[in-house]
Amino acid sequence: MNLIKLSVGTETIESLGKWQRNARAKGPDGAPRHVTRMWPKREAEVLAGGSIYWVIKGAIMCRQEIARLDEVVGADGILRCGIVLRPGLVPVAPTLKRPFQGWRYLKPEDAPIDIDPARASEARLPTELSVALAEIGVL
Repeated sequence: MNLIKLSVGTETIESLGKWQRNARAKGPDGAPRHVTRMWPKREAEVLAGGSIYWVIKGAIMCRQEIARLDEVVGADGILRCGIVLRPGLVPVAPTLKRPFQGWRYLKPEDAPIDIDPARASEARLPTELSVALAEIGVL
């Protein structure tokens, strides 16, 4: 089982990667993490090889493997879920996604396919162009 999450304020896959290298986006062990209010009830399924799929500017653009879930207590004393991620963003076939709040489950059969690693060295299309091509069914 996977998760899907909007990457608010992110313009490109590269800018998401840059943010995750920032100290504020890392946990105590230095691994990138995303802190969220809700703990996945389907934790065992998510931890059995799941990824978080990132929505950037209206389209699912990349995924990242989930390493573990950590308890995080905020400054307000509220317990939250720290989704600890493995470094590295895997580009996927751009897939349109309407805005939503928080995170959602994403079944493996509904997840977009990874872009062929042999094409990884190719320059990426601008996010807006990828979204426009996905809208007309080209990507």
